Amino acid sequence: MSPPMRIQRALARAGVLSRRKAEELVSQGRVTVNGTVAQIGQSVDPARDVIAVDGKRIGAPVAVEWFVLNKPAGVITSKHDPEGRRTVFDLVPERPGLTYVGRLDFLTEGVLLFTTDGAAAHRLTHPSHEVERTYVVSVEGAGDVAADEMRAGVTLDDGLVRPRKVLAAKIGRGRWELRITIAEGKNREVRRLCEAVGLVVDRLVRSSFGPVELGDLAPGKVRPLTKSERLALERL
Repeated sequence: MSPPMRIQRALARAGVLSRRKAEELVSQGRVTVNGTVAQIGQSVDPARDVIAVDGKRIGAPVAVEWFVLNKPAGVITSKHDPEGRRTVFDLVPERPGLTYVGRLDFLTEGVLLFTTDGAAAHRLTHPSHEVERTYVVSVEGAGDVAADEMRAGVTLDDGLVRPRKVLAAKIGRGRWELRITIAEGKNREVRRLCEAVGLVVDRLVRSSFGPVELGDLAPGKVRPLTKSERLALERL
């Protein structure tokens, strides 16, 4: 017996269409469950219930898949871009219902997770779960002084940021590499944090998201998560 799920998710998981489009079909009365018109948010068991769209029964949910992409700079984290720029979905396998877990801004590189399990993606990015992410930042400025300020906590326009860990190493005259671990998940948090303490960011790479590390994955390349990585994410 499969676990119950909302009707929109069941449609997306079966590869019918995206969850947003699924909601539209349900609201239009085109989806039935055991012969009765479905309602938005209705809970179903795809293994036992007969779910149909326009009278045609959908298949069983496809298996959940997880991938990690080493996102290059200059690629947008979005399904589509009105300006025609390359998106992360140009770099990952095509899968029904595939979504990214959190965002990386246009210039930020590194670990970006993808899954066909939208509920898991939401849980992992919700602030209450405090999933740690580690970033390696190449900066210009007084990196040692800035690192001390970060450890003490820095107030941004959307609240206090106090990294879990900050390591600083000098890599040249006026140049530092910072390794920053955070758990808040605010928008563009690390880049704004660096700017708030007077640093100029040259390069920003997310080296890990929870238990998933970048390792030697080349920029623009993608791989499935290992079984141990998936189990570790589930434990989060």
